[in-house]
Amino acid sequence: MSDPNTVQEMLTIMSKNGWRITDKRRKLAQIFTDYDGYLSPKDVYEKLCVNYPSVSFDTVYRNLRMLSEMGVLEQFYFLDGGLKFKVNCLSHHHHHLICINCEKTLIFEYCPMEQKLDLPGKYKIINHRFEVYGICEECQMSSS
Repeated sequence: MSDPNTVQEMLTIMSKNGWRITDKRRKLAQIFTDYDGYLSPKDVYEKLCVNYPSVSFDTVYRNLRMLSEMGVLEQFYFLDGGLKFKVNCLSHHHHHLICINCEKTLIFEYCPMEQKLDLPGKYKIINHRFEVYGICEECQMSSS
């Protein structure tokens, strides 16, 4: 079941970015809060088409990219699975360990940006991502 607080947080961010809150956008937020893992644009399109058969794949994809730019969704590129999205943790800053087998994601609090960086010129960092890909303990055990 979707978390009404997370859905509302997502809708609030959409609204603050000038989006009209439509039933389709409510459903889009609900799709991500109902699912704990990563969803490809095709996955989201198929789930949205159940209630809105006239929605186009291009519209879904464009909305996913814009939601990612707003910080509502996180996007990851998996070597085998391509681009996928997941609801962004809106409560605090953290990074991820991502299993390349099962796509399970573990949160870890280390942030390389907390280290002193010797950047060239007067470079101003606006945002950053730090993802570590590997094989989780369960997948390691099942392949032994």
